[in-house]
Amino acid sequence: MLERPAALNGLRHLALQVPNLEACERFYREVLGMRVLHRANPDLVYLTCGNDNLSLGRAHVPNHGQGSVDHYGFVVDSLADLHAWYEYLKEQGVTLLDRPFAHGDGAYSFHLLDPAGNKVQPIFHPAISGQRFSHT
Repeated sequence: MLERPAALNGLRHLALQVPNLEACERFYREVLGMRVLHRANPDLVYLTCGNDNLSLGRAHVPNHGQGSVDHYGFVVDSLADLHAWYEYLKEQGVTLLDRPFAHGDGAYSFHLLDPAGNKVQPIFHPAISGQRFSHT
């Protein structure tokens, strides 16, 4: 039986589906001071404060004033750790939605479902993986 891989390195990735992508991007950039990390396509932009990753995806259905979380991501420190987590979770019988794949910006991830049906994304991202917070 496989042992659990190296510890996850934090919950620093969140993906939101928004019906007003341009307005939300302006808010997070101009009001909150985030910067664009990567624009994957016209319907998907990744923002950061430096040690996190916020994905804004264009929702194609109205949300009636309710936010919609598409998935959340746990950062891992290396591509090897990402693959180890994939094999471990597969052996544990977790519902895997895809295999590790490249994002095109150096990041790699895969998706799974938790027991409540929430989509979780283990992610290796060179811009934020390996960082450690200090209490000093």
